[in-house]
Amino acid sequence: MLEKIFKLKENGTNVKTEITAGLTTFMTMAYILAINPSILADAGMDPTAVLLATCIASFIGIVYMALVGNLPFALSAGMGLNAYMAYTIVQNYGYTWQVALFAVFIEGLIFIILSLTRVREAIFNCIPSSLKVAISVGIGLFIAFIGLQNAGLVVSNNQTLVSILDFRYNFNTSGICALLAVVGTLMTTVLYLKKVKGSILIGIIGTWVLGILCELTGLYLPNASMGFHSLLPNFQLTDFSKLGLTFGQCFHLDFKNVGFGNFITVIFAFLFVDIFDTVGTLIGLSSKAGMLDKEGKFPKAQPAMMAEAIATTAGAILGTSTMSTYVEASSGIVEGGRTGLTALTVAFLFLLAMFFAPIFIAIPSFATAPALLVVGFLMFTSITEIKLEEKHYLTAIPAYLCIIAMPLFYSISEGISIGIISYVVLHVACGRRKDVNVLMYILAFLFLLKYIFL
Repeated sequence: MLEKIFKLKENGTNVKTEITAGLTTFMTMAYILAINPSILADAGMDPTAVLLATCIASFIGIVYMALVGNLPFALSAGMGLNAYMAYTIVQNYGYTWQVALFAVFIEGLIFIILSLTRVREAIFNCIPSSLKVAISVGIGLFIAFIGLQNAGLVVSNNQTLVSILDFRYNFNTSGICALLAVVGTLMTTVLYLKKVKGSILIGIIGTWVLGILCELTGLYLPNASMGFHSLLPNFQLTDFSKLGLTFGQCFHLDFKNVGFGNFITVIFAFLFVDIFDTVGTLIGLSSKAGMLDKEGKFPKAQPAMMAEAIATTAGAILGTSTMSTYVEASSGIVEGGRTGLTALTVAFLFLLAMFFAPIFIAIPSFATAPALLVVGFLMFTSITEIKLEEKHYLTAIPAYLCIIAMPLFYSISEGISIGIISYVVLHVACGRRKDVNVLMYILAFLFLLKYIFL
């Protein structure tokens, strides 16, 4: 039955590999179960309700991705967009979280229309191959940087913006966590080099277990005031009745203090950021999975984008922010995931997480950091596909700008923006305007408008 649905042999995989890949993907993105409720709580939403809404909306979108697209990709509440909703729309603009959810709902409906008309797919396919590879490489550096932050190895610095952690300072909290992340990265790397199946998943669990041992022996001392909590899992069950606090609240609105123009701007901002974050992520994932055709196009872009649109709409009704395809799905792809069975595994783990959420939330960020660092390197290896000889500088320079912008500006969409704008400007300035797709001109113009007016 599974063979018939997912065509495992045709895709060179098997049930064991797909399930392992799904477990790996879920473990690397399970942090959203802790972070999303925390962020949206700052908007006045109930954390438990947000967690339940996130799990259910993720399940809906991923099941569509698995059964309709037969893709190994996973999605959940988008990082960045949840912060935009909580801190900009609610706290800065003064809108209620119900109005913010309604904006997400409208965005989801627009996404469904765009996906049905294949506008988003056209955007995906118009991007030149050099930028497609650059986006994949940039995402690799971006998630590696996230891994370094999650490990606590990168800290802020007034003189240089960022620097390495001083291990001697607060050793029993931040110091030991960063050290465990280093050990975990070495352990994961060795396992991967030895071609151990499930190496990334083993690395995550192994690092977490080492952390628990450090807590039991006194090397790690929990300090809630500093954000360092116990690493031991909590076996309490989730209160499902909390979902009623957010379900359907996107339709309970008070527009008295909401200007129409500002509301349209909010929807547009959601659309703009999410479209290009999704396009960038799909390019990176499909490239890593070897799913692009000879022309560099992704034949299954439409169902992948529709899955996200449906999940976003459902999520707004349930009570969570915009849903996005996750770059962390690359960890499952690296483990061999190639079909919807990988995604379906992730979907059911999200359902399981509703029942035992405290256990999954207990996975510390330093334990998932090694996976992000290793996967970041594996995505970075695509850089060899960019032609860097002097005669190809016209395409190589925009690719370079795209790559460095993603980690330095902490945004996939900013990297795409700069890559596309520079690609068009350089081609026009060098008299090669005919080599640029018409849609690329439109995208470059829209990105310029974004920087001018948003």
